Amino acid sequence: MVAFISSKVPAELSEVDVLVTKKDTGFKRSGLKVDSLIKLDKIATVLKDLIVGELGELGEELRREVNRKLRKMLEL
Repeated sequence: MVAFISSKVPAELSEVDVLVTKKDTGFKRSGLKVDSLIKLDKIATVLKDLIVGELGELGEELRREVNRKLRKMLEL
């Protein structure tokens, strides 16, 4: 599964958006260059063979937030 990530951060976030900012611990590890928004309402499944590379990974705190919002969104 992959989620859409955008560097265009709106003034008002949806309840399933996760904001990743330079202030977050582990921001450098994310591989992002600027503050960005993970749009959990825009997810897709992709064949692993189609993935060319990866930017980085989320720190533990952001990963927990993504998991919490995904569970809420999918009502798990």
